[in-house]
Amino acid sequence: MTATKSQITYSNELARKGIHLASLLIPIIYLQVEHWTGIGILVGMTVVSVLIDSLMHYHEPTRKVMLNAVGSLMRTHELRQDRFHLTGASWVLIAATLTFLVFPAVIGVTAFTVLIVSDTFAALVGRRYGVRPFIDKSVVGTITFIITAMVVVCVYGAIFALPWTFYAVGLVASIFSGVAEAASTRLRLDDNISTPFSFAITMWLLGAILVASGLPDFIHALP
Repeated sequence: MTATKSQITYSNELARKGIHLASLLIPIIYLQVEHWTGIGILVGMTVVSVLIDSLMHYHEPTRKVMLNAVGSLMRTHELRQDRFHLTGASWVLIAATLTFLVFPAVIGVTAFTVLIVSDTFAALVGRRYGVRPFIDKSVVGTITFIITAMVVVCVYGAIFALPWTFYAVGLVASIFSGVAEAASTRLRLDDNISTPFSFAITMWLLGAILVASGLPDFIHALP
């Protein structure tokens, strides 16, 4: 955990990550609807979330309401009044919209689920047990991220009966994304963006190379 992300208590961190895990409903719902319907819903939710963030920063009555409701769960940079910052909720919705819009469905939902699951467990384990640093996070946190990312890959692979190439590429993407997440602070990228995009880009590129080599295609497994 970085200094700007460790100011809330561990119990509030648990509550924040519990809300974060609720975002797993996003890929579940997205997979049940038509692609552009899902994108339209996400765009609408993102606009509302960014509007709330803006009002919280520029409109004092809204700020007071939000601080009373969720102020204890917010990071230091989200509370600053001298500079506007989006909250984690807005970044998650932006990440979902862009990931599902840019990448094939199977890659997009896997990458976004990795963001939600792996970021949650890496943060909680890293904050509680992380001693040895790794880039901007901890060794144990990054290892937790990679392991849980592979669990996500295995779950989706089993659900959609994907070929072995999905698992092989998923392992590489999990490692690469874990490193990118650990380096997000010095890269000046919100980890809600660096995590799914590093995972998805790695999976997309390697998957395309394997397909070009005549190996089983997983990229177009979902419509």
